Amino acid sequence: MATRPIWRGHLRLALVTCPIAFHTVIRASGELHFHYINQKTGNRVRSVLLDAETNEEVSRRELARGYEFEKDRYVLLDDEDFDTARIDASSTVSVDKFVALESIDPIYFDTSYYVVPDGEVGQDVYAVLRDAIAATGQAALARVVIARRERPVAILPMGKGLVCHTLHEPREINDARPLFDSIPDTRPDADMVKLATQLIERQEGRFEPSDSEDRYEARLREVIAAKLKGEGITPQPEAAPARDNVIDLMAALKASLGKGKDKAEAKPAPARKAAAARNKAPSKRGQASRKRA
Repeated sequence: MATRPIWRGHLRLALVTCPIAFHTVIRASGELHFHYINQKTGNRVRSVLLDAETNEEVSRRELARGYEFEKDRYVLLDDEDFDTARIDASSTVSVDKFVALESIDPIYFDTSYYVVPDGEVGQDVYAVLRDAIAATGQAALARVVIARRERPVAILPMGKGLVCHTLHEPREINDARPLFDSIPDTRPDADMVKLATQLIERQEGRFEPSDSEDRYEARLREVIAAKLKGEGITPQPEAAPARDNVIDLMAALKASLGKGKDKAEAKPAPARKAAAARNKAPSKRGQASRKRA
């Protein structure tokens, strides 16, 4: 079933425009949701708002939003204050510039939306913009107002359509330098890197949607299904990984590569069989030497 668009407007590149609509990528109904239940009565438990100092219940009508500028000191904001800061919603997503996709670190990507033509009008323009972006291998940077908040976005081709990723602001992202600075600057042994590269190449494959499956949630669904049937599931114990990490890295890499080599040698190729047969068969030169002797 097709989803309802969460935003409708136009995509603009210079003087070229086409009507588009944003659709959510994530299906909220696909996630497990739980409620707190009173085990004695079997009834749901509701949340109660309490004043942190007086411990008295507070109704939602009495609530205001406050920004803590000092410890336990707040400046209160009302709806008029938020309206003052609101960016005027525009029905046009104007492309500001194009950047190389690899120049956007993946940590900046946030929420994703499918970008589709809004109606039959402008589908030819949409197709031209989609193929042009795909041909350059770049990402279109723009801004869009969703739920009263302006978000920077990156628009990329995806199959027959386009996908839009909202981008985190730099202030939303923790600085990695304090974490990475403790990593030594020494270069690892070149032979070890070569062996590790061979190990990586041996495990190359194509990404499949099943690769991102949440196995914990899948297992949890099995538990729920078993409980509904009145059955039980015995948890499978997992071996705890060793924490000492005291290993011979070179030996481990060679052993990992050796596993694949043993499998390959179990079934010799026809060329290898032929070479073995040639090695066993006596050569004509050797036969002639024995006759002369």
